[in-house]
Amino acid sequence: MYLVVGLGNPDKKYLNTFHNMGFMCVDKLAQKLGVTFDKGECKAVTAHTRVGTEKVIIAKPVTYMNLSGEAVQELCHKYKIEKGNLIVVYDDIDIPMGNIRIRKEGSAGTHNGMRNIIKMIGTCDFVRIRVGIQKETPMALVDYVLSNVSDDDHAILDKTHDLVADALYDFVHGVDIDRVMQKYNSKK
Repeated sequence: MYLVVGLGNPDKKYLNTFHNMGFMCVDKLAQKLGVTFDKGECKAVTAHTRVGTEKVIIAKPVTYMNLSGEAVQELCHKYKIEKGNLIVVYDDIDIPMGNIRIRKEGSAGTHNGMRNIIKMIGTCDFVRIRVGIQKETPMALVDYVLSNVSDDDHAILDKTHDLVADALYDFVHGVDIDRVMQKYNSKK
């Protein structure tokens, strides 16, 4: 069983913001797998499907970014998700826009949503995909990540979302994470 979690904020006003990169990427995965987010559970909205013999749950926490760990913890507990079968997708201000970084483990860095997930599940030993949103801006960090993505930035990020969805698709189809990392890291 796989649990794929995209991080973001649930209100409509955040729909098109940099902080919702995780939501945007898992939306693309759901499209590729032909499923819809039609179930509310464990402080998240989820889509369920099967890939071969494996159940796949795609989740978007509705707790707001900084409390994402509450939903992840509940989903991991309910479905008895093994740490190697959890993957979290989120925005990263430290990576250039359009780039992605896939890692098997790591710290939360400056990301409060990831910090909360690590705290709630008690480990940083799970796969994550970081979507780069870094660009020169005079805005404060919180203002930038909650600002709307411009049309020019969408042109870059839409391709990035497709790339992340492809990586997630491979992951839930059982492709070894080392191969997924080798194939997708640092590609635009």
